Amino acid sequence: MSNALLEDTMKASDVAAYLRRHPDFLSGYPELAALLTMPREQGAVASLAAYQLQTLRDRNAELERKLSELTAIAAENERLMQRVHDLNVAVLRANTPAIAARSVVAKLSEDFGTDQIRLVLFGDLTLPPADWLLHEQGGRAAMPEFTDFLAHHEPISGRLSAERLYRLFGQHAPEIRSAAVMPLGEYGLLAIGSHDPDHFQPGMGTMFLKMIAATITAALARLQDGA
Repeated sequence: MSNALLEDTMKASDVAAYLRRHPDFLSGYPELAALLTMPREQGAVASLAAYQLQTLRDRNAELERKLSELTAIAAENERLMQRVHDLNVAVLRANTPAIAARSVVAKLSEDFGTDQIRLVLFGDLTLPPADWLLHEQGGRAAMPEFTDFLAHHEPISGRLSAERLYRLFGQHAPEIRSAAVMPLGEYGLLAIGSHDPDHFQPGMGTMFLKMIAATITAALARLQDGA
């Protein structure tokens, strides 16, 4: 096969693929290393060794950055897990469902950076009056703003529509810049709001929200059973 034909049929990607399969290729042809042109940095041509070293340093720096991010996420998850555990303990220690509900609200306010809380109860399930409590005897049908949400049985977080905010927080709605809403099965829903627009973000992990919802749902079940 002539050199001209080789040049016509061989592509740069073929050469790159071959070198990836044979990373020790230049050890058999050391004279080629002197002929290769390396990427230029600040007008100077880097040697192959220097270029490889810098590439490794860049990769290590990126790996360290990612590791730092993962470590920070793990630490925050550990803190959240501890808060959820404390919430569970507070509910278990409560002698009555009313005390359990107040304990939940207090924990959410103190440990989760929450500015407003609304516990919405459906049907005949009742608790003593409180500024964070809404009774909706009409149940799901009386909250058309949340029809889709209640149908999917999944928490939502982020910036809610004005209609949803006013339905939950009333006169405090303009102060709420982000919120998380959790379904409580047949019992109702729980909403926690923040003045910080970035406190609750779309796509944030819902595992902890589900755990909180499960704790409150269990407390409401005790109320319905007359515990």
